[in-house]
Amino acid sequence: MTVKLGVPSKGRLMEKTFDWFGARGVSLSRTGNEREYAGAIDGVEGLELVLLSAGEIPRELAAGRIHLGVTGTDLIREKLAAWETRVNEMAPMGFGHADLVIAVPKIWVDVETLDDLDAAAAAFRAKHGFRLRIATKYHRLIREFLRDQGVADYQLVDSQGATEGTVKNETAEAVADITSTGDTLRANHLRILSDGLVHKSQATLLKSRKADWGPEERATLVALTKQLGL
Repeated sequence: MTVKLGVPSKGRLMEKTFDWFGARGVSLSRTGNEREYAGAIDGVEGLELVLLSAGEIPRELAAGRIHLGVTGTDLIREKLAAWETRVNEMAPMGFGHADLVIAVPKIWVDVETLDDLDAAAAAFRAKHGFRLRIATKYHRLIREFLRDQGVADYQLVDSQGATEGTVKNETAEAVADITSTGDTLRANHLRILSDGLVHKSQATLLKSRKADWGPEERATLVALTKQLGL
């Protein structure tokens, strides 16, 4: 049996993941052409590289189809209910940093905090007859966060594209999205609430609780963690 390691299949996340493992003596490489999701691992016996989209890795970890995986903590928390019972965070990897934040139009000068947003949402519903819309692709994280903060009278609208543009396009009144610099939000005349940080994400090495961890797999994991210095 082999221990399956799921890694993002393209882009900077794949490159940074390869660099992170390579710096610790474990060489990951893509084999075949760009359309083939095949790879190889050197440096630890018994490991198999599985190339997946970053969004697929939480599901595959939770199902136990891969033993280990690299993805953002935002995706783990968004896609997996009770995520702590399904995966273990083994190591933050120091790249892929992004903040999930709630942002409102700059012209809402009286809305600085979540309490202000709650008041604005109530006023919006009274005036317009429907709930204030927050565009996001992170429904679970935002719903739980706003519930814990006591914000009501809003509705989440799904945005899988350019979330920051939804306010300008009048399909939402506010947004909840990932940002690393805030530049795109500012370019779209949006401002992050002073207490609107929902989650600080980064790429993380994760271990499945559901996967088959027999004696051989556990031995491979011990060898890998020793090589990685974990």
